Amino acid sequence: MIAKEKIQILVDEVMSDDMFIVDITVGTGNSISVLVDSDAGISVGECVQISRHIEGSLDREVEDFSLEVSSPGLSLPLKVLRQYLKNIGREVEAVTKSGEKQKGILKSANIDGFELEFLAKGRVDGKKVEETKSLTYSFDQMKTVKIVISFN
Repeated sequence: MIAKEKIQILVDEVMSDDMFIVDITVGTGNSISVLVDSDAGISVGECVQISRHIEGSLDREVEDFSLEVSSPGLSLPLKVLRQYLKNIGREVEAVTKSGEKQKGILKSANIDGFELEFLAKGRVDGKKVEETKSLTYSFDQMKTVKIVISFN
């Protein structure tokens, strides 16, 4: 089986400074999946360059494999801190491990977790009001955090 660490080294060799690895998996039958991103977004050409480097560095005669290199896209959950930093100001939906859901604007992120700002509905003097609130979550609390896709 091809080692995940070997793939990580190969990807690191060709990535530019603003690019980062989101995830690498090596499944049964050496099915390799590499998710990469960059602070400014990643192009198809950059994915092709990484794919060709990996393919040229591994020997199919010794060990056959399948390879997919792509960006994580908007439908997959955020996995690494740089994705959170890249998406500050965007609406996200956070789902905790206990099943609680909260939609809001991603306000900040650091190695400890992230802050979400949202409108909370309540009552003041019998009148319905909305007020801005914020919650801070640790990454350990989260099951998933996804970008909310808006078509406005």
